[in-house]
Amino acid sequence: MTLSPWWIAQDRVDIVSKRLGLEKWMREYLKSCKRVLDVTFPVRMDDGSVRMFSGCRVQHNLARGPAKGGIRFHPSVTLDDVKALAMGMTWKCAVMGIPYGGAKGGVACDPKKLSLGELERLTRRYTSEIAFLIGPDKDIPAPDVNTNAQVMAWVMDTYSENVGYSAPGVVTGKPIEIGGSEGRREATARGCAVSIQLACDAVGLNLPGARVAIQGHGNVGGILHRLLHEAGARVVAVADSQGAIMNPQGIDPVKLARHEKVKGTVAHFPGAKPISGDALFSVDCDIFVPAALENQLTGARARRLKARIVAEGANGPTMPEADKILAGKGVFIIPDILCNAGGVTVSYFEWVQDIQSYFWDENEVNENLERIMRRAFEAVAARAKKESVNMRTAAYMLAIERVARAIAIRGIYP
Repeated sequence: MTLSPWWIAQDRVDIVSKRLGLEKWMREYLKSCKRVLDVTFPVRMDDGSVRMFSGCRVQHNLARGPAKGGIRFHPSVTLDDVKALAMGMTWKCAVMGIPYGGAKGGVACDPKKLSLGELERLTRRYTSEIAFLIGPDKDIPAPDVNTNAQVMAWVMDTYSENVGYSAPGVVTGKPIEIGGSEGRREATARGCAVSIQLACDAVGLNLPGARVAIQGHGNVGGILHRLLHEAGARVVAVADSQGAIMNPQGIDPVKLARHEKVKGTVAHFPGAKPISGDALFSVDCDIFVPAALENQLTGARARRLKARIVAEGANGPTMPEADKILAGKGVFIIPDILCNAGGVTVSYFEWVQDIQSYFWDENEVNENLERIMRRAFEAVAARAKKESVNMRTAAYMLAIERVARAIAIRGIYP
């Protein structure tokens, strides 16, 4: 039976909330989304035809600040997925101590099959549909799966034209030329790298020489590959949506990046042998990084996994059954709401810079990111030790407790 991502997210909150002793009404509050907007809109295609697209924007909880969360363009976007991701953003911001609530949005489409003009028109029309929900003080979108700085520029420009003035703070992850932040593109991967180093310290593993397998080779997995290589780790296997490759001696990130630029995939890289995407989960490695989509690490794959550390670069990559299996094997899991929170952390920095119209250099961004990642990791590890629970449960306990406290302090209006 395939479990709904939204059911999984709600069930996890229920379990942790009961452990924290929260009242029933508070548990129900935390399991619910504040706002859900479902939209259907037309887009004129290059051949003159008009095609209908569906999308949504979900705000889960605003108790700790304005909503924050990415926009994804993917054929499999569903409302259940987006609601679960919005809830995850609430916990991610809370565990990092960032004053945001959680949101997420998406459009069901395959951007790889759209021209640049079609993609721009789709983005601008979707932005117009959700414009009354977003804003620098209300809901700040960011890039997610299949969206990037250019897409954020279109969102920012469309919103700005509608309100009548330039509003760079309405999105993060945009180009530096229009208010973006230094270090934002690498932020999620850099935060993952910091978390991996801290996890290695916790389990007594030397990162230099450690063998790593990475599922997903985009803005998270691809950049993380380079960062780990620079730290002395040996990336022995990588995969993207079109193929997977392995080389026990290590895969050079610079040469692979050149190959990807030409071929558009890691597949057929001459410096490694091809393997199946499923075989990636059986590769001999010390660290496994799921940095693709949700629900990739199933129970069956968890049984085959040989890693000592799982670093969740993607949102929700591990199924509940896999969680239990990995815990039984003594695998150290860095949960997604901690491991990949570097992106939202630097998004927060970008938003602050936009509001102040005062921008930081890249060193300052990276130093602050590492400081906050370390602080969050240490807080979660301390909670795990105190409660005798794993890192995921500890992270959720910390996050849910912080959000529940904010709700209680603010009170119920009217």
